[in-house]
Amino acid sequence: MMLVNSKKMLLAAQEGGYAVAAFNVENMEMVKAVIKTAVENKAPVIIQTTPSTVRYASLKMFYAMVKAEAEKVCVPVALHLDHGSSFDLAVQGIKEGYTSIMIDGSHESFEDNIAVSKAVVAVARPNNITVEAELGKVGGKEDDLEVEVDTNTDPQEAKEFVERTGVDSLAVAIGTAHGFYVGDPKLDKARLDEIKKLVSIPLVLHGASGVSDADVADCIRRGICKVNFATDLRVAYTDGVKELLKVAPDTFDPKKFGEAGMKKVSDLVKAKMEVCGCVGKAQNSKCCK
Repeated sequence: MMLVNSKKMLLAAQEGGYAVAAFNVENMEMVKAVIKTAVENKAPVIIQTTPSTVRYASLKMFYAMVKAEAEKVCVPVALHLDHGSSFDLAVQGIKEGYTSIMIDGSHESFEDNIAVSKAVVAVARPNNITVEAELGKVGGKEDDLEVEVDTNTDPQEAKEFVERTGVDSLAVAIGTAHGFYVGDPKLDKARLDEIKKLVSIPLVLHGASGVSDADVADCIRRGICKVNFATDLRVAYTDGVKELLKVAPDTFDPKKFGEAGMKKVSDLVKAKMEVCGCVGKAQNSKCCK
C-alpha cells in the first residue's frame, strides 16, 4: 500500500471512539518492527520522526525506509514529521514525501502560532498533506524540545485557533510531558472535555510514554484520536540490546542487536495498539480481511 496521509484514519478513529497509535522511530529496525506489528494486528499506524532524528539520518532516508516497508503491506501507514520546528522544515518534509506534518508553533505567541500554522496548511493542503499543530505547551524534554513550565491548552483559544488555521488535528496540553516523568502525571481531563466540546477536529495526546494505560484509555474516551509514543520505544529497543549483551556479551554482529531491539519494540507496539483500541481497525484493507 502506498503511504497515506493521516486524515482518513484519524476521522475514522474519531467516529469509532478509538485512537491511532503514532510511534517515533530512530532507525531502520524500529521502522520494520512498527510496521510488521501493525500488519499482525490489522491496525492503521503513524510512523513519526522528530527534527533531531531527521538530522541524524535525513528526511530523505526515513522517507525511503518507511515507503519501502509500507509498499509491502496492506494496512494504512502515514509518515509524519513530529514537532516540525519551523515553516522551512515543514515545507522540506512535504517536498521529501512526508504525508503528514506537524508544525509546532506552541513556543510562539498565540498570533504567531496561528500565522505559521496557517502558512503550513496553505502549502500542505494542495499537496494532500495533513497538518497537525499544537496549542499550549507540553512539558518535559524530548530531543531538542524542552519546556520547563506547562501551559495547558485554553479551550476557547483552541476553538479560535482551529477556525483560523484550518489544521486537520490539534495536539493539546493537559498535563502530559515529553521524556521521563518525575512522579505520576496529573492529567486535566476536565479541560480535555471542554476542548472536545468546542473543537470538531481530531485531538492528539503527546507525551504518552509513562502515562498509565488506564489514563490513556480514558483520554481516548474523552476525545483523543491519536496518541504519540516515543520514549517508551527508545527504552524498549535499548533494553533488547542490553539483554542480549548480558546473555551473550561476545556478540559482534549488528544484525543480532537489531533483532533483539525489534522484538522488544514489537511487543511494546502491540501493547500500545491494544490500549488505543486500533487493533483490527484496518479490516477494510483487502489482504487484512
